Amino acid sequence: MSVPLLKIGVVLSTMAMITNWMSQTLPSLVGLNTTKLMAAPGGIPDRSTGVLPANPEESWQVYSSAQDSEGRCICTVVAPQQTMCSRDARTKQLRQLLEKVQNMTQSIQVLDQRTQRDLQYVEKMEIQLRGLETKFRQVEESHKQNIAKQYKAIKAKMEELRPLIPVLEEYKADAKLVLQFKEEVQNLTSVLNELQEEMGAYDYEELQNRVSNLEERLRACMQKLACGKLTGISEPVTIKTSGSRFGSWMTDPLAPEGDTRVWYMDGYHNNRFVREYRSMADFMTSDNFTSHRLPHPWSGTGQVVYNGSIYFNKFQSHIIIKYDFKTSSISKSRPLEYAGYNNMYHYSWGGHSDIDLMVDEGGLWAVYATNQNAGNIVISKLNPNTLNIIKSWTTNHPKRSAGEAFMICGTLYVTNGYSGGTKVYYAFHTNSSTYEYIDIPFQNKYSHISMLDYNPKDRVLYAWNNGHQVLYNITLFHVIRSDEL
Repeated sequence: MSVPLLKIGVVLSTMAMITNWMSQTLPSLVGLNTTKLMAAPGGIPDRSTGVLPANPEESWQVYSSAQDSEGRCICTVVAPQQTMCSRDARTKQLRQLLEKVQNMTQSIQVLDQRTQRDLQYVEKMEIQLRGLETKFRQVEESHKQNIAKQYKAIKAKMEELRPLIPVLEEYKADAKLVLQFKEEVQNLTSVLNELQEEMGAYDYEELQNRVSNLEERLRACMQKLACGKLTGISEPVTIKTSGSRFGSWMTDPLAPEGDTRVWYMDGYHNNRFVREYRSMADFMTSDNFTSHRLPHPWSGTGQVVYNGSIYFNKFQSHIIIKYDFKTSSISKSRPLEYAGYNNMYHYSWGGHSDIDLMVDEGGLWAVYATNQNAGNIVISKLNPNTLNIIKSWTTNHPKRSAGEAFMICGTLYVTNGYSGGTKVYYAFHTNSSTYEYIDIPFQNKYSHISMLDYNPKDRVLYAWNNGHQVLYNITLFHVIRSDEL
């Protein structure tokens, strides 16, 4: 083999290794691991995202957590509820304040350790990317015309990787931000330790303000970590096999701690009975349920339970109904103006799926199509109390060509079908009013998806697949920018 061809082989081999490393490792480097769906003893999936204390007035709340594939906690951020210091009981409150800062210190140390470890990989990868780019330039300049096309093709591949360099720069900035948080907490800890010895040598109100400010910044940091761009969907976990080919099931993302009820609706039209199971364990292992009779039959499978009420599309109409389970009555109803209904603009599988209601981190959404938008998808943000439209976005994607759709962090994701080979291939971002075509594999295990919805509390996709109720874990990509905090 000639020296030029040997160099080409080395370059291609290096390129393949880096590309493979990036595709498999980069998501985990920036903290994309989400809660993994695992079967606990008895076949119950473990989907917990944190445990709240019995008394939030005196203890700590876990705002976000995640587990790696071996079940180890990799990110826990806690923040105490604010309590105002009293000059009449300074000793006790000083001790409580010190405990808050100490707990915050432990949490930031966890973040710092993960960030520093991952940053070493990121810096190494950045060096490799920049070195590879230099090699390509040298190879292209030193070889003859008859093989120039091959090198140009390699260079084009390198251009695809170059946008990752600014991302790596952002991640290094995030590492500095975590270090800054760590230093501020250490300073506060020193002040509190001195106060314990001297008692009264410091202004309590100023100290409380410093702790509160740091708490808010940490909380904002975790909110940024909560959202991101969808990059992966896990294999399905089958929870139960029941019902007909079509239906919907869900949990309430705003349910209070300890409320794990499951809501179950069989069929897509001319039915008005909703089953309530006390817990996911009851849903999986028994047929013990409470039946709720709605005042009107529903249409499609786009229902959602949100903050104790069920929102559904009234059969053969474009009316949205909010039904309160506590009072067993309709608390609000309103027509969704211009929305197609009665199988006018359904998903590709049919089933009166003209209007699809869904929930994400931002609240309640309606996805439908209108004549005014030529049958293409319209996205509307709804006020959950009044059902008024807050804002709408028109897309260029035909509603009848979509298999199913779901919202995550203000982005609508659409599948290319409902049976056989399926993938998520279209995304519309409401924050920028832009769209893109993507390619995220999606395993359609039982060959007929008639419902697919995201739950922002559990961070999973709920699906009804040909009489099977299944869950999918998701992976989100996010970068925190220091100027956003």
